[in-house]
Amino acid sequence: MRKVAAVLACRVNSRRLYGKPLQLIDVKNNLSILEYLIGSLMEQRRIDAIVLAISEGAENDPFRIMALRLRLPYVIGPSWDVQQRLIVAAESVNAEVIFRVTTESPFIYLDTLEETLALHEERGADLTVIEQLPEGSYYEVFGLSQLKTADELGEHRHRSELCTLFMMEHPERFLIQRLSPPCAQLCRPDIRLTVDYPDDLVVVRQIHAALRTSDRYIPVSEIIDSLDKHPRLKEVNGWIEAGVGRIWK
Repeated sequence: MRKVAAVLACRVNSRRLYGKPLQLIDVKNNLSILEYLIGSLMEQRRIDAIVLAISEGAENDPFRIMALRLRLPYVIGPSWDVQQRLIVAAESVNAEVIFRVTTESPFIYLDTLEETLALHEERGADLTVIEQLPEGSYYEVFGLSQLKTADELGEHRHRSELCTLFMMEHPERFLIQRLSPPCAQLCRPDIRLTVDYPDDLVVVRQIHAALRTSDRYIPVSEIIDSLDKHPRLKEVNGWIEAGVGRIWK
């Protein structure tokens, strides 16, 4: 198997909620959304490296400090060119495959990650996505060489947080593998687990407080069960339409 790097694009600027990845998911223990996400990724055997792809600017220095504290590699690049930051980050650890999640989304569906990576390799996919999961719990897997092609051929708009948009727009050039969750219970795009608004932050904090134990990270299936049992919490950010707000950073 080729080397897989989780590349985490980081910046503090946001129109709706400043410093989203640095917001605390656990206030009592001073644990940020990004630190929780990194901890969950560290438990994955098939992720060979975790790299922070940080936007330039002194305001983003907390990410560099976090990387040093956690002993993680990092790169710094232009805020507007997310593609280039991802490319440089993957190259810095000699990775050929990029695992991509947004840094404001703490609860990623990782149960089938090894199977997803295996299918990506076996089928020779250029881009693999899992659809119909709660918003913010999905991820993308794509090759470094494919991202470089998108960077070379795409326009300015393709280099934004929508860094796989060029691939999506050109299925004749790229083999896109669309997977579904293994059970219907997980097909819940009506549930919102990303943090783009203050109301989102309220929801993820309460989920963490209710379900987190000291020795594990919270499975998405348990979060779905809990929200179904506590519909008032789900309603806190339920007013935000699916797809509203920045999905990819």
